[in-house]
Amino acid sequence: MVIAQAAVVERPHGPFVVEEVELEEPREDEVLVRIVSAGICHTDLIVRDQWYPVPLPAVLGHEGAGVVERVGARVRKVAPGDHVVLTFRSCGECHHCLRGKPAYCVQLFPLNFGGRRPDGTSPIRWRGQPITGMFFAQSSFATYAVAHERNVVKVPKDVPLELLGPLGCGVQTGAGAVFNSLRPPAGSSIAIFGTGSVGLSALLAARAVGCTTIIGVDINPGRLEVARELGATHVIDARTSDPVEEIRRITGYGVQYSIETTANPKVFRQAVDCLDQLGVCGLIGAAPLGAEVALDMGTMLFGRMVRGIIEGDSVPELFIPEMIALYQQGKFPFDRLITFYPFAAIQQAAEDSEAGRVVKPVLRFD
Repeated sequence: MVIAQAAVVERPHGPFVVEEVELEEPREDEVLVRIVSAGICHTDLIVRDQWYPVPLPAVLGHEGAGVVERVGARVRKVAPGDHVVLTFRSCGECHHCLRGKPAYCVQLFPLNFGGRRPDGTSPIRWRGQPITGMFFAQSSFATYAVAHERNVVKVPKDVPLELLGPLGCGVQTGAGAVFNSLRPPAGSSIAIFGTGSVGLSALLAARAVGCTTIIGVDINPGRLEVARELGATHVIDARTSDPVEEIRRITGYGVQYSIETTANPKVFRQAVDCLDQLGVCGLIGAAPLGAEVALDMGTMLFGRMVRGIIEGDSVPELFIPEMIALYQQGKFPFDRLITFYPFAAIQQAAEDSEAGRVVKPVLRFD
C-alpha cells in the first residue's frame, strides 16, 4: 500500500481538497509513478461539474508527468527511474487500435471516464472506501499515480519533466489536430476559435507547418495578445466583431481550415461558415452530452467538411516524443503557455483557468 496526497472532488461543482489516500501496489500490467507535475485541463473541470457522469468522489487529473517507482511483472515498456508522461488509455485490441487509431478505441469512454479498472476495481481508497481512481487510467492529481502500461510514455531525461504533463492531453489535442488530422500545407490559411491551451497549441503547430494566415478568435483580450505573440497573423475579438465577416475580409473568400475548441454551438457554426469552398473544420471542443448544432446544407454542399478530432489523432508513444523534439529545436515553444502552481494551490489554479487569467496551469509537486 502507498500513502499519497491527492486532490479529491467530493461533489459536483465542489472544490479540489488535498487529502490523504491509499493506493494499491501496481498490478502485473500497471506502473506506479511518482508525480512531478500535472496539467489542469478543461476536461478535469467539466468532469468535476458532471458534464460527463464520472462517479464522485474522485481523484481527477490526466496530464501527469513523473518518475517510475515500480512496475508490474508483465510491464516491459518502462523501468523504475524512467521519466514518463501519462496520457489516455486505449484497449490495444479493437479494430481502431489495431489500425493505429487509439484515440477512437471502442472502449475509450469506459477506460478513461469509468473511474475504475475494467474489472470494476479502483486502486485508490479514501476514508476507507474505494473512489474513482483510474480517471484516464491515471488520476494524476496526486503525489503518486497507478497507471496502465498502455498509457505510459517514456520521455527523454534531458527535458525538464515539470513541463511535459500537458503533452499527454491538451497540447497533443491541439497540436495533433494540425499535425495529424488537418495537415494544412505550407502557405495555407487557418482560423482557430478559442485561444486557450488547446487552441494555442494548434496555433503553434500551424506556425510550425508553415501556415501563412493564422487567425485567432476569442473573447479574452489577454489570450488574443498571447496568440499574437505566438505567431497569429490576425486576431479577432468576437465581442466586438463578427468573426465570419472578419475572416472573409482578411482572406477575401474564407479560410481553408478552421478549428473549434470552445464547445459552444454558436462558435462551431461560425467555424464552419468561415470556410472557403472545400475547407475543413476540425471539431475539438468537448460539449455536454446531447449538444446539437444546425448547419446550412447549402454551405456544406460546396465541398466543406467537418471532422471530429479526439486527442489530436495521435499515437502517443510516437507523437509525444515528436513534440518534445520540436520543442528542443525551438519550433514548438509550448512552455510559453504554462503557469506553475504548487500542488496545494490546485483550487486557485482551477479558478484562474476558468476565469481566463492563465492559459495552462500546471501543478508542481514537492
